[in-house]
Amino acid sequence: MTDQPRLNEGPRSGEAEYVKVASAQNQAEAEFIQGLLREEGVPSILRRTAGFDVPDFLAAGPREVLVRVSSVQDARDILLLSDLGPVVPASEAIDARRHVPSRLLAVLALIAMIAWCATELLT
Repeated sequence: MTDQPRLNEGPRSGEAEYVKVASAQNQAEAEFIQGLLREEGVPSILRRTAGFDVPDFLAAGPREVLVRVSSVQDARDILLLSDLGPVVPASEAIDARRHVPSRLLAVLALIAMIAWCATELLT
């Protein structure tokens, strides 16, 4: 058995963090990109894009190609040399993991403001 992560499997605890290096329009395109990376020795995993993680879409819908943080530059070089078109910019790939907490904080602030307004209206 190989140590390659399975399709659509997220990073497990204890593993290196994964970041997005490319997007694909469907599963076949994502597997093609994953194959290019695998041929060059860069392990990757695929993930359905948010909003398309439902069984009805099966192989349809956009996918994200993720690699370990330590392999981001190698993956970008491989994808740029293969002329696949636009890939995720390096700054976006590495900084993408930092946006989740800020989004969560913004949502929590919005909920707090709504709750405060509701209590002010009721008193």
